[in-house]
Amino acid sequence: MIEFDTVHKRFPNGTTAVHDLTLEMPEGGITVLVGSSGCGKTTTLRMINRMVEPTSGTIRVGGKDVLRQDAAELRRGIGYVIQQSGLFPHRTVLDNIATVPLLLGWGRKKARARAAELLETVGLTAETGKRYPHQLSGGQQQRVGVARALAADPPVLLMDEPFGAVDPVVRTQLQDELLRLQQELNKTIAFVTHDIDEAVRLGDRIAVFRTGGHLVQCATPTELLARPADDFVADFLGAERELKLLSLTTLGGLPRQRAVTVRADEPLPRPGSGPHLVVSARDEPLGWLDPDTARDADRSGDAPLGPVRPLRDTDSLLAALNESIASPAGLIARVDTDGVLTGVTSRETVHEHAGRRHQEAARGATPVRAAATTGDGSATV
Repeated sequence: MIEFDTVHKRFPNGTTAVHDLTLEMPEGGITVLVGSSGCGKTTTLRMINRMVEPTSGTIRVGGKDVLRQDAAELRRGIGYVIQQSGLFPHRTVLDNIATVPLLLGWGRKKARARAAELLETVGLTAETGKRYPHQLSGGQQQRVGVARALAADPPVLLMDEPFGAVDPVVRTQLQDELLRLQQELNKTIAFVTHDIDEAVRLGDRIAVFRTGGHLVQCATPTELLARPADDFVADFLGAERELKLLSLTTLGGLPRQRAVTVRADEPLPRPGSGPHLVVSARDEPLGWLDPDTARDADRSGDAPLGPVRPLRDTDSLLAALNESIASPAGLIARVDTDGVLTGVTSRETVHEHAGRRHQEAARGATPVRAAATTGDGSATV
């Protein structure tokens, strides 16, 4: 969908921001551009919609040379999301979202109807549409920014560190929302971030740049983490890149066994019978109970329950590893999409599979991901 063919960008002061870049961004995938400050990733993004003009080379979107198109018309067909949302402060949320459809001549009624539809799509209430940007939280403003970028249903979406200005909890929620939207809408997304964890979580392909606008490696997250092209890429990925590999593998393939449970309203199990998982009447995990320490206490009152964090099949192997270490019973409680207990998996099983997945990735096998990857990971530098 997006092609860079030997693209070079040199600014009037002599600074080279992008050096002879050849890169393809597959249709329907998320390509993440990462690198340290001054590596040219934002310049690369902004050349796609001609907010920055290339010095030489060719950029194509949907097979068409961007330099042969009217710049304003080109931008109206490409969604653009920036940090801090960039909303118009004097317009309501609904009118902010309707901006591009109105510029395209949709008519006010149709544009506002589309805006109202997108409010729901990005997880905001209809009441939110009547507010002004300053009346929203940072996370809500970013959701509105995404909705505005999607308003005219563009095939391409450019996102320049869109979640960089919000706290970590909200950032994770917005990442989840983007992945959900991508499963529904299947856009071609170019995403800039300096956060490698965000890149691994969101990207189908990750392009790593070094200072001077040199593309060092472009690959799937699995290939990048398992086989970095050089020491620069390895250092940028960080010392915990082996653990990051586990975040790309889901828990669904791990075996489970029957859980030893006791309901919250039942008598305490006998001492020496091992850890029990306390469950509700609906078989929802409530906590771990050690009969040896709880035999003299009333479980509904003072009985100490160890914490439990139930996991679903779509959760990552890294989350399972963390929970297996934190669990006082050394077991992971597995639940279905409704939160109902389906079994448990032992710490030993998790560790065994974690080691196996790492070996497979090192040999070139692709782990099962919650969101499927695309592309062969190749790039011309």
